[in-house]
Amino acid sequence: MKAILAAGARPNFMKVAPLLRAMHKFNEERDKFFELILVHTGQHYDYEMSQVFFQDLELPEPDIYLGVGSGTHAEQTGKVMIEFEKVLFREKPDLVLVVGDVNSTLAAALAAVKLCIPVAHVEAGLRSYDRTMPEEINRLLTDAISDYLFTPSLDADENLKKEGIPKDKIFLVGDVMVDSLLYNKAKAAQSEILPQLNLAEGGYVLLTLHRPSNVDNRETLLRIIKALTEISHRIPIVFPAHPRTQKKLKEFDLLNHLPISNHQFLLIEPLGYLDFLNLEMNAKFVMTDSGGIQEETTVLNIPCLTLRNTTERPITIAQGSNVLVWNNTQKIIEEAFKILDGNAKKGTCPELWDGRAAERIVKVLAKGERI
Repeated sequence: MKAILAAGARPNFMKVAPLLRAMHKFNEERDKFFELILVHTGQHYDYEMSQVFFQDLELPEPDIYLGVGSGTHAEQTGKVMIEFEKVLFREKPDLVLVVGDVNSTLAAALAAVKLCIPVAHVEAGLRSYDRTMPEEINRLLTDAISDYLFTPSLDADENLKKEGIPKDKIFLVGDVMVDSLLYNKAKAAQSEILPQLNLAEGGYVLLTLHRPSNVDNRETLLRIIKALTEISHRIPIVFPAHPRTQKKLKEFDLLNHLPISNHQFLLIEPLGYLDFLNLEMNAKFVMTDSGGIQEETTVLNIPCLTLRNTTERPITIAQGSNVLVWNNTQKIIEEAFKILDGNAKKGTCPELWDGRAAERIVKVLAKGERI
């Protein structure tokens, strides 16, 4: 089977790494069953957002780099489709694997299905039911045109069935993000990021913030900053700031509103996967608007406050350590203080989040077997 794996943004790389490992392992056992081609679309193109993740995740250099760069959603999706279609004409693959929910995911799937090439979507079936999120549109459309839908949890299966996806296309396999986390956990523990930042285990909060709904509006961003200021009086906050967020903080003249002066707020550049995972593993709690971090904190049983009013990963709330706080200043402070006062939410790890999701995916693709 000649298979193209398409990835373009940082969350994609964490999902592609275990798939490549599992396929290479299968090749060793089955006389090179898969011919693999890794395509990097270039949606994330700076070093911190791309190359350093390839190193940390032990990913090989991409076989093909499209270099599409930034742009509006339409521009980026269109550029990937145009360039990826050229790859498909040249390589004539038997299968295209796409992961996650970024613009590259939808673009690669669309280009493939138009040429009648089967598509496998890894992390299928997730729904926030908020169509103002670009990722929600990408998820819906990619699932609608895919031939294999590999889901991380039972709720994702139910979402797909409600949308009329045939049962024989749906495969519950677990979460490939968890595969990466468990595979790299011991290595991440060796990171020196805590002493470098003069932090103690359990003695800080980790923050990530990048979604347009949070950072593209000055008043919304200010509401979050007010909560961060209050929380920082009790515990230091570490903020590896996404380039987009840094740009908006400057544009809105909000850098001087951050509580940096009291030395309880560390605004730093984006980190590699291993350094970030170390910070996540050792945090008192995490505040985020990321989807993947909700999953990671659930597996690590680290309290997580999600700065959104919806999530496509409701299992992290129903079963895990996640709480939605949106950009409500008082709600953020209340939930943070609950944790600091010893009343943190405890969770359990969902079914099949055991580090073997990629193996199950390869088994389905190679043998056509149900799990």
